[in-house]
Amino acid sequence: MENTGTNQPILWPADAAEFALTLHDTPDAYFGRPPVPVLSYEPGVSLRDRREAFRVVYAAIVARIGEPTLYGGSAEGPNVRWRDGRRTVLLAGNRHHAQLSVHDTHALESEELRTFEWGGAWSADEPHDFDFLPYAWQLDRSGPGERPVERPGARMASSLEHFENALELLLTAWVEQLSVQVGDDWASFSVTSAADRGRQLLISYALEDGLHVSVDDRDGEDSPERARLMHFRGWQSRDRGWWQTDFPEPERPEVSAVARLALAELHARGTKEPEELRARDVSCKDRGDLWLPGLGIRH
Repeated sequence: MENTGTNQPILWPADAAEFALTLHDTPDAYFGRPPVPVLSYEPGVSLRDRREAFRVVYAAIVARIGEPTLYGGSAEGPNVRWRDGRRTVLLAGNRHHAQLSVHDTHALESEELRTFEWGGAWSADEPHDFDFLPYAWQLDRSGPGERPVERPGARMASSLEHFENALELLLTAWVEQLSVQVGDDWASFSVTSAADRGRQLLISYALEDGLHVSVDDRDGEDSPERARLMHFRGWQSRDRGWWQTDFPEPERPEVSAVARLALAELHARGTKEPEELRARDVSCKDRGDLWLPGLGIRH
């Protein structure tokens, strides 16, 4: 193990992969031990640099022990699992490190279920805890290992402002984490509101295309006045009745802009409470089961 400079391996990728194999195949001696850092991040480093640094370590581990059972990540960093009914090898990140650990599966998931069930803000005046959830997104593509029997309920936002925060945290996680785990595959969902039935607000991300948000405005006027209003809200262009905004290489400011734009559009069209919102058509290139417990709304 080496203490190298920032944003550098602590365990070199080949050593991290060997340690992951030990946790995967012979975990008994490591249950209950603290996570072992395999990578450190410089404070304030860009999402792109965090992503590319993690990519090298992740690729080495996957080459050694195979594809994970569950892809995913939290607002803090990646959260990738090689799981069966007895043990879960966890490659997880926070703002400072990416770390490897192994856990008794039942104990780990029981603790996480309690976090999802009992945490959160009970009112708009309380602070939310979307940034402390075990994972904000999780993807099951029927990889090796065993699926969980029980999944946690989604953490619900207590206000539209909390939903904006949750959306920003989720999209930030995707920009950093998604392409490392699923390559060039896109992930997307649409948001609908009971206050504006039938309309979709679509959000997607892929490494090749960047971050995209669009809203169905085919019933809106195609006029200069309408265009000025939509540009004022933050929309860039109109195509076949859909207003859209794209950020090909998003970082934190662009992610924040998408979350603000989505909230402003929903609010302008009559949405007052997050209970009115639903996430629809949640997908990662139409392959596997994508779950967004950290989005703040039902789906």
